[in-house]
Parts: sequence; C-alpha cells; structure tokens
Amino acid sequence: MSTEDTTSVTALETAGDPHPLVSEQGTTTISEVVVAKVAGLAAREIAGVHELGGSTARAVGAVRERIPGAKPSHTQGVSVEVGERQAAVDLDIVAEYGVALADMAIAVRENVIASVERMTGLGVIEVNIVVHDVVTETDDDEDPGRVQ
Repeated sequence: MSTEDTTSVTALETAGDPHPLVSEQGTTTISEVVVAKVAGLAAREIAGVHELGGSTARAVGAVRERIPGAKPSHTQGVSVEVGERQAAVDLDIVAEYGVALADMAIAVRENVIASVERMTGLGVIEVNIVVHDVVTETDDDEDPGRVQ
C-alpha cells in the first residue's frame, strides 16, 4: 500500500470513527466538574503528590476542613476545559520533598490521562502541571494557625 493510500484510509477512518459519547440514539455530555474530580483523584493517587492547589486554594481548603461536616474538595487545584470529544487538564501540585519532580509529573500525567479517558470516554489532549511548592516533614509539623 502506498503512502497516499495509507493517508486516505486514515483520514476516512478518522472522519467516520464512531465516538462513545455521540451516537444515533443521542449524545452524552460529561460536565467539567466530573472531569475535574476524576483528574484530581487520579493525581492524588501518585506517590509524591502531597496535595493539589496553589497557596490561596490551599488556604481556603484548610479553612473548609475545619468546618464541621464539610467535605474535602476533590477539584481543588484542578481546572479543565471540556469539549464534545476532548478535554484539557491543568493541575496545581504541592509535592513531597525528595521526590523526583519530573518523574512524579510524568506519572501524574499518565494516570490522569488514563483515568479520564477510561471513565469519561473523552480524549485528553493535554495535562499541564505546575508544581507550586515542596513540603518537608517539618512543614507538616508547623501549625499554620487555627480558626477558632
């Protein structure tokens, strides 16, 4: 088969490729909150991820955790853009000291892509990661202040 034939077949297959969220019977829409929650939980599964969120989001999260009956936010530090067939994910991460940050980012990216694609049927076109801080054991021991 020549290169021209391969290109034509690939273009036709892509154009006619059925998508699990769009069919003759209807369309399934996955909300941004769902994608963000899946991505956040998948990122937290990776060793070396201490928590998600920049400093402001973490401060708000710390206050929220002290409210009786409040639930932790699984979308903290996660922003997404969701289209009909694809999604893009941005993550703000705080890492544990001693972890190889590049390796952790690769593992987070792979786990987020696999989890979002498996659970939602959306193709993940990118996962951008910003490591905002590195936490040491002594950082955890410090009392950031209490809401009383």
